[in-house]
Amino acid sequence: MSATYLSETDVADLVDMPLALAAVEGMFAAFARGEVENVPRARAKGPGIVLHSMSATAGYLGVVGWKNYTTTRTGAKFLVGVHASDSGELIALIEADRLGQFRTGAATAVAIRYMTAPEVDRVGLIGAGWQAETQLLAACTVRPIREAIVYSRSAERRGEFAARMERELAAKLRRAIRVRAADEPGEAAAMRIVITATTSREPVFAADALAADALVCAVGSNWANKAEVAAEVVARASAVVCDQVAACRTEAGELIQAAAGHFDWGRAVELADVVAGKTAIPPSGVRLFKSVGLAAEDVALAFSLVQLARERGVGQSLPF
Repeated sequence: MSATYLSETDVADLVDMPLALAAVEGMFAAFARGEVENVPRARAKGPGIVLHSMSATAGYLGVVGWKNYTTTRTGAKFLVGVHASDSGELIALIEADRLGQFRTGAATAVAIRYMTAPEVDRVGLIGAGWQAETQLLAACTVRPIREAIVYSRSAERRGEFAARMERELAAKLRRAIRVRAADEPGEAAAMRIVITATTSREPVFAADALAADALVCAVGSNWANKAEVAAEVVARASAVVCDQVAACRTEAGELIQAAAGHFDWGRAVELADVVAGKTAIPPSGVRLFKSVGLAAEDVALAFSLVQLARERGVGQSLPF
């Protein structure tokens, strides 16, 4: 069978949060069983461009895959490739900006599902960009969220985001969720779930703004020199959970910077082990989930998208 090509439009037509959540949660469960190998991101820099490369094997699915993307002054371009494990043949080539947005949201949804009480119904969001959209959708998918408070440095942007997401969440989830723009980041940081999805190099809220039992999901940075969350928050956390500890050791600026006197890497645990029940999360205290983004997440969701695309006759057949 020839390989399937899925465009960004195809992915947008196919993907939703339940599909992404099932794929990503299943991947973490398989990771805990030793059926996934994830190779953290590597970067090659040239004049005006960075090439980012990451890969993974998913033995439980019978595939291997990779994500490569470029970043330039004009933006980012993403591609995911999926190959059959038995033959090495290319199964699919996928434009992966929307795919990455949903898998990042789904990873946060998994963390919220396993690291918060089922009744938590308010969420704070710092950031009002592309990734913030699926972060909010993810939280509302796994918890009975009734109010979301969003902060962005731009009053216009946070107001537009709040109004638009209130409409979109009502349409997608069939329930009313109030989304309110905040004037100060502390308003969002005071919620029991706090999600940071920004491009900031520095902490985006004061450590003392957090509730005593908050879950902080930091997803915006995968660079060692950027930290959305202060070292004091890392030091205070009763649990520090990584999407992958090995990846966080090279990319999680919050943890890397906190390790200079505030944090011991021996405290970091794998989200896969939390999902599998191998690691228990304390029921109280501030908890931190740090996501840098894994190729294994991309491959798992890509595999689900390809299966669905072939069922629905979506995409193009490549000549190889």
